[in-house]
Amino acid sequence: MKRIILLAIAIPTIVGTFAFFPLENQKATFHTAAELAYFRQHPLLRNPDVPPGPGDPSALIPIDSNILFPTARVCSGCHGHDPNEYALITTDGTDVNIYDDWRATMMANSARDPFWRAKVTHEILVNPAHSLELQDKCTSCHAPAGHYQAKLHDHLQYYLLADVYNDTLGLDGVNCQMCHAQSPDKLGDLHSGELNFDTNYLRVAYGPYEIIFEPPMHEFVGITPVYGEHIYDAGLCAGCHTLITNTVDNAGQFTGNTFVEQATYHEWLNSRYDESHDNISCQGCHMPQITDEIIISANYQFLTPKFPFGLHELAGANVSMLKLMKENRQALGITALAENFDSTIAATLRMLQQKTLDLTLETGVLHGDSAYFNVKLANKAGHKFPSGYPSRRAWIEFEVQDQSGNVLFHSGRMNPDYSLPDEDANFEPHHNAISDPAQVQIYELVPGDVNGIFTSVLERGHVGLKDNRLVPQGFSLSDPAYDTTRVIGPALNDPDFDFASGSDAVQYSIPTNGYTGKLKVTARVWYQSLPPKWMAPMFEYNSPEIDAFRAMFDAADRSPVLVAERVLDDVFVSPVKTKDFGKERLVTIFPTLNQSGTVNIRVSTGIRVQRVQVWNVEGKLVWDKPDATDIQLPAARGAYLVAVTTDKGRVVEKVVRQ
Repeated sequence: MKRIILLAIAIPTIVGTFAFFPLENQKATFHTAAELAYFRQHPLLRNPDVPPGPGDPSALIPIDSNILFPTARVCSGCHGHDPNEYALITTDGTDVNIYDDWRATMMANSARDPFWRAKVTHEILVNPAHSLELQDKCTSCHAPAGHYQAKLHDHLQYYLLADVYNDTLGLDGVNCQMCHAQSPDKLGDLHSGELNFDTNYLRVAYGPYEIIFEPPMHEFVGITPVYGEHIYDAGLCAGCHTLITNTVDNAGQFTGNTFVEQATYHEWLNSRYDESHDNISCQGCHMPQITDEIIISANYQFLTPKFPFGLHELAGANVSMLKLMKENRQALGITALAENFDSTIAATLRMLQQKTLDLTLETGVLHGDSAYFNVKLANKAGHKFPSGYPSRRAWIEFEVQDQSGNVLFHSGRMNPDYSLPDEDANFEPHHNAISDPAQVQIYELVPGDVNGIFTSVLERGHVGLKDNRLVPQGFSLSDPAYDTTRVIGPALNDPDFDFASGSDAVQYSIPTNGYTGKLKVTARVWYQSLPPKWMAPMFEYNSPEIDAFRAMFDAADRSPVLVAERVLDDVFVSPVKTKDFGKERLVTIFPTLNQSGTVNIRVSTGIRVQRVQVWNVEGKLVWDKPDATDIQLPAARGAYLVAVTTDKGRVVEKVVRQ
């Protein structure tokens, strides 16, 4: 009764009388036969792949009571572009219709993603005995509508790639009902493709608005819209954005171990953004809300506008795959238009370049035989950066040129195929300090097999060899979710890898070789979703899917995305320190060249030493004390970096033990 009263208040008088009748009784009387015939012939309700023909039932998209999850095309009739430009239009006239925003996203095309298809067949070719289970697991997230229709309605044991290719539901990817039909029960508790749908006889679609006009959606689609507070809950994403795989050895035998392939949802739990802190959910960033009052359905101009409205941009970070799919729409059977992809690519670039991280570049000591610089990255995402599928990585390119444009130092350079020539063959270690251009700072998760060797075969993932991805702000080693979000390797002991702020700093020391003059120093952060080192093992195999993707990949724009760049022009360096009469030296570190290994620290009056640290040239921390006035270097001869942190600032000096 309460709903009926609210409904009567919400809609204009012209349709108010409908609100006084139970919705069940309106099912057959809400539209006349002529109206029903009109809507069934509406252009946006027709199957775009079938030419219209008089009386041809196949030209209409089927709305069958046996289908639990209708395709998104069915929803587009009301939630797509409104030719009358009345619905889903902002106050400034921008079209924000749900269907067009969604249709060119990675979610919409998850089942048509050619890399995913190729990767599934790669895994099968490596471990053919596990083919059925592998395909069934992979389709649960990449083709969930078809997968769960097959499981919940048709009671099939497996849902395979061949099923996807011949199934309109499977090919629809992560469509509308994959989010809007999820039950609030078990939200956030499921993972690895386990989704819990509300499959009661009404077939509901949960939404964020409490006052709802139900009849049109119930009548034409057979789905009843209802209010669901959980539609903005991050747990809605947990089922697919946490994947734990069972490990096999190189002979294909299960070891009993598991591997966390990705845990984006758990990373969010281990951050300041979770429900117990700032409560900024996945949807808050990936479906940004606007405050315009939006009519959310075409054909019903009397509907009450809704606000706030969540844009269905669903932007992530995979620009490379979006570009590839845009160029291969016909081959992949994608109906989204080029302009739809352009919009999604633009939103994805905004996400990467404006909302992902802050980059700072500062000078250190600029005299002596080396110049020192500090590059700091601070994560702004609600999860690790990069996150998701483990091929994704980011790295720092650091370049120094003299005033004539000659390159003096270049770390993180790229080959023409966008591989990194200076990364180690197995994997590049984490660096706190870099003094050799053959070193490069790469932020990544590196899966290792049972022998501790990098593997791109997910089923062989046995242990994380390295995980130095930038953690989200508020990350904690004592969080209950730390077991699936661990930092692995030297980053765990790097004093500049800060968990609370989600930041990391890298110290660069550049040999100047007696040069006096100005330098141009550039720091760039690149993001790459399809590194050649991940593609190469798969391309050693052949299948129709691998061969098709190889051709697309070879012809694609595979350039990484420049996430951030900072430049320092006119940095003056000299072998001899120039006297700055305006400043008193805070800290003196001496002698910088000695045989005994004893280094003294002197500070100006009133300066308090907070911490003293020493690193060797490999970036390994060899001395760390809260305060000290004398340092004893290790016995090994060579160069060391001494960092003295005071209450007035930080000084880094290079010293050499002969």
